[in-house]
Amino acid sequence: MAESWLQLEGKVCVVTGAAGGIGIGIARELAQVGARVALLDRDEPGAAKAAADIARTGARAIAVACDITDKADVERAAATVERELGRCDVLVNNAATIYAAALMDIELERWNQLMAVNLNGFLLCAQAFGRQMIAAGGGSMVHVASISGRVPQPYSGPYSVSKAGVKMLSQLLAVELGEHRIRSNVVSPAMVRTPLTEGIYQDPSVLKKRESIVPAGRISGPKDIAEVVAFLASPRSGYVNGQDVLVDGGLSTTWLSLIPRPGFEKQDAGKA
Repeated sequence: MAESWLQLEGKVCVVTGAAGGIGIGIARELAQVGARVALLDRDEPGAAKAAADIARTGARAIAVACDITDKADVERAAATVERELGRCDVLVNNAATIYAAALMDIELERWNQLMAVNLNGFLLCAQAFGRQMIAAGGGSMVHVASISGRVPQPYSGPYSVSKAGVKMLSQLLAVELGEHRIRSNVVSPAMVRTPLTEGIYQDPSVLKKRESIVPAGRISGPKDIAEVVAFLASPRSGYVNGQDVLVDGGLSTTWLSLIPRPGFEKQDAGKA
């Protein structure tokens, strides 16, 4: 097979939260361009099925059961990946959770549970797989955050706080691991249509309203996010480091258009 533009053939790529949604989309994209992919997830049957589906395309893919909130489990998973595929070249921190709650009502235990997945787990994986990258002489980390890490998303528990933390974690990793030729970047999606969110879009009026506020005119899918992740994982983005790439179809450019401005309304074409 001819080398792809991304130059990821044979690279060992680890994706967390890979049993479904954005994670499986990322794993498929990396496998499609020739990478060897390890799919990590607490959902062992789901990860195994996803890996088997990818393997049927001729790519090398393995499933590794892993609770990223457990340091020992993460280190065990890292050892499994190195034994089965080789040292990690690319880590995609993607696993996440969310729940509905107002800040005044959040129980500390639930707050800590979410932070354990959305932030602590990212650190544990960066440590375990980062050591392999150091030994290998370089690598790339891509962390999936959210537009809500930039813009507060109310009544979503500590989700926005955790995603803002992911951005700073990534920047610190970029600075501290730079001497080892390891890059660290963030991808921040906005609205993404996945099996988890599909229920939202079953109401045609909701779908139409959501699509209408995105300049791109549609809701993104996992592949939209995966393609950006693959670029940041690859040598083609070799001088991109410590950045947060917003993948939102232009949604974040629309805030000012929501503010009434008499005299500055849209004019019909052809009118003076």
